[in-house]
Amino acid sequence: MRKISSEKIRETVSALCIEANISLRRDILDAIKRALAREKKRIAKDILRELIENAAIAKREKLPICQDTGAAIVYCEIGQNVLITGDDLARSINRGVSDGYRKGYLRKSIVESPLDRKNTGTNTPAVIHTTIVPGDKIKISVCPKGFGSENKSKIRMFNPTASIKEIKEFILDVVKECGPEACPPLVLGIGLGGTFEKSAELAKAALLRAINRKNPDKDLDRLEKELLGDINALNIGPMGMGGKTTALGVNILTFPTHIAGLPVAVCVSCHATRGSEKTI
Repeated sequence: MRKISSEKIRETVSALCIEANISLRRDILDAIKRALAREKKRIAKDILRELIENAAIAKREKLPICQDTGAAIVYCEIGQNVLITGDDLARSINRGVSDGYRKGYLRKSIVESPLDRKNTGTNTPAVIHTTIVPGDKIKISVCPKGFGSENKSKIRMFNPTASIKEIKEFILDVVKECGPEACPPLVLGIGLGGTFEKSAELAKAALLRAINRKNPDKDLDRLEKELLGDINALNIGPMGMGGKTTALGVNILTFPTHIAGLPVAVCVSCHATRGSEKTI
């Protein structure tokens, strides 16, 4: 049994919160650069150049990529041979988030109650997902999620007889409804199957996968490519100003489901799809 202190978890989460908010994921930045090379429309090219410049300035000056530094979404893959010493896991993670947002001068956006709207002042509590895995390590991923795009996410409970065409039409309608408001070019995480809440979890977790990494399932890989092509044919373009780049990537995760249902969730993420991870 390997011991890992809660203080180490706190320090790691703190550093990852800052890193994720100031350093754009390499796969996202590379995709924006590829999009710039493909674009023909002048305004679309200008916007993509500005996004690339913004990412460079943020990294160099240690400033947030976006003013909305997001809700802190934290994924922990915990080895079954790990013993966490000291504080409990959730408290350690939340203390790390609070530290990171304070030290990084990141905007605190979390309110204590959805109704009274009083800010907690610490950007906590984080949304924490834990999984027990083989081994004696802990992998922590911090993914700040802005709400301009989160607000455009949708879920639909389809009948089990729904066709691929119907599912694709739903996903395209989600993107059409976004228009410029989710700060395209977008990244879409899609969850198929499970239950109401499981499909939403899958959609959010799908954003963790690098968009330049193929889906290991050949049929899903093909569906991702088809959806990306259809989305980019909508001509919404960067920041809704038209062009070939409405989305940078589409990632799909699936889970077995009930014979009577087919949940489909679409988690919309903006051009500043952020994330940082470390294994301890």
